[in-house]
Amino acid sequence: MTETPYPIFDADNHYYEAIDAFTRHMDPALAARGVQWAQVGGRDYHIVGGRFSRAVTNPTFNPIAKPGALYSYLRGEGDGRSALDLLRDREPIRPEYLNRDARVEVMEQQGVESIWLFPTLGVLYEELLKEDIPALNATIQAFNRWLDEDWGFAYQNKIFAAPYLSLACRDSAIEELEWVLSRGARLICLRPAAIQTATGPRSPSDEYFDPFWARVAEAGVTTVIHAGDSGYSYQGYVSSSFSADFSGGGGDKPSVRVWGFERAAQDFLATLIFDRLFERFPGLKVASVENGSDFLPDLFRKMKSVGKKSKGYFQNDPADTFRQHVWINPFWEDDLEEIVTYMGPERVLFGSDWPHIEGLVAPLDYLEEVKILDAKAQRLIMYENARSLTESAA
Repeated sequence: MTETPYPIFDADNHYYEAIDAFTRHMDPALAARGVQWAQVGGRDYHIVGGRFSRAVTNPTFNPIAKPGALYSYLRGEGDGRSALDLLRDREPIRPEYLNRDARVEVMEQQGVESIWLFPTLGVLYEELLKEDIPALNATIQAFNRWLDEDWGFAYQNKIFAAPYLSLACRDSAIEELEWVLSRGARLICLRPAAIQTATGPRSPSDEYFDPFWARVAEAGVTTVIHAGDSGYSYQGYVSSSFSADFSGGGGDKPSVRVWGFERAAQDFLATLIFDRLFERFPGLKVASVENGSDFLPDLFRKMKSVGKKSKGYFQNDPADTFRQHVWINPFWEDDLEEIVTYMGPERVLFGSDWPHIEGLVAPLDYLEEVKILDAKAQRLIMYENARSLTESAA
């Protein structure tokens, strides 16, 4: 552990879901249409909405690759071994991946005061269930009740687990929002994707969803769009079915898939601006987590262009509105100075992605990246920004 002159708030931590995370509280009448287990070739897999899922190779997570297993690979400092080769070194699943008290102990050892905690599998299954909205709603409700039971939404005021919500059915989303708020949720998690409703796709900031956004703004909770399966097509260049493949192409070959998270986040965030959601609800706060930041130069360039062409449409400059309402958690390997230039240090969040394989080996390893900034900016990024977003809903 490294001593720091300020506390550390890690805005991107993960658990590995328990075996019964999707089934413990699932409505029995819809269980066969949600998430089930099946054994194929002696291995356990998830069946989601009646379809075999290969989103991850081992949804039991036991054994599991070590935190930061791909650090050197993603840094571009690898020894030539592929991502698949690096992931073959596995260990039994650790207690802190499944148990909140064990996690608090590890946080103390790591020098981390507080964390935002996100799903591993929970951000992947809306896409597979989008054609069966009743089953999707039942699965989300079951998942959030497991999450509340095992982790809590504000455990010891240190672990802030984000319940997952979907707007596929607006009224169900509002009902679920009220439930998680009643249980102390400080943030909510959505996938960066168009909303697949019973009548077809809608923008997430369509005025139809205003009752939901009004309640989110009133509650003061932060809406996090977290990387997951956004259902993006790669137009035949590579398979569009989601898989946790960090080469982007299936094994050793890179492909355009590696930009999928950034594309989804850019489209989602730009749409909120273009639909003037923040003009209708100036209290809304949106954080983009684990979607990277390489899209920012292109996004600001396009917002500037749209602003010039749409005189009189926006109340304020679109870029200014974006900076006022959106926080960005970059990938740890992104150019931090560039991000701060676009967003300002007040809108950047530190997140280690621990204990995922593509994250940092230890959260405080990021201190090496942030030291290029002055002390005030470091404290904002490493602690105050996430703490402020969390406390606004207390």
